[in-house]
Amino acid sequence: MNQRVKGKNIIITGASGGIGEQMALKVAENGGNVALIARRLHLLENLKQTIEADYQTTVKIYQLDVAQYDEIPGVFTTIMDDFGEVHGLINNAGFGIFKEAHEAPFSVVKGMFEVNVLGLIACTGELLPHMRRQGFGHIINIASQAGKFATPKSSAYSASKHAVLGYTNSLRMEASRYGVQVTAVNPGPIATDFFSIADESGTYAKNVGKWMLNPHLVAEKVVNSLFTNRREINLPVWMNAGSVIYQLFPSFVEKVGNKLFFKK
Repeated sequence: MNQRVKGKNIIITGASGGIGEQMALKVAENGGNVALIARRLHLLENLKQTIEADYQTTVKIYQLDVAQYDEIPGVFTTIMDDFGEVHGLINNAGFGIFKEAHEAPFSVVKGMFEVNVLGLIACTGELLPHMRRQGFGHIINIASQAGKFATPKSSAYSASKHAVLGYTNSLRMEASRYGVQVTAVNPGPIATDFFSIADESGTYAKNVGKWMLNPHLVAEKVVNSLFTNRREINLPVWMNAGSVIYQLFPSFVEKVGNKLFFKK
């Protein structure tokens, strides 16, 4: 059991499925208490039942669409009342679409930024003053390798994750003065239902299926990093190496990899 996590109170957004669900299970396995946020209440109720049956921890669920900014303060106030203090926040809620820029409906692009960026910022803003006052806490923002390495058919999604990384990097420097740690998580494609929305054609999942990350592994890496001074988690290693090369030699990578990038 991870003693750093045991007894800590952790909020996880987007907890009804995918790595959000797996992170909730992993926190509970390590003795942490969880406040789980998502739009789909029935899935949260199922997850709550599973955690309560398997682990001796506190789990409470809260229905919230993080794009509904007016509702965030009330939900976070309720969480603070329920738990007394909160030690960790994992901003995981998010979605993406894989379409060329001229094909992506503006309403969907707007919704992506509302959830991926503004919802994340709003949730962080509600909890950060509390963490500063208590002089301790850890904020983990789930970004993406797409935020470091833009490719065709992901212009809006990549832009949203670039924004998350910019916000996270600035926040890290500000929060460190108050004992609050901030970590960015940049995974490549994960084998979850994310792609049922992101890629309706199924082409991307088919082409990169053998390279997709296991959601259990990603969740374990994230939870194991809680309350450590970890700047970033980059998965998989080979994809992050590609991101580094892209930052050093962008023109070369764009020219050589152009055809491959369009496979999604």
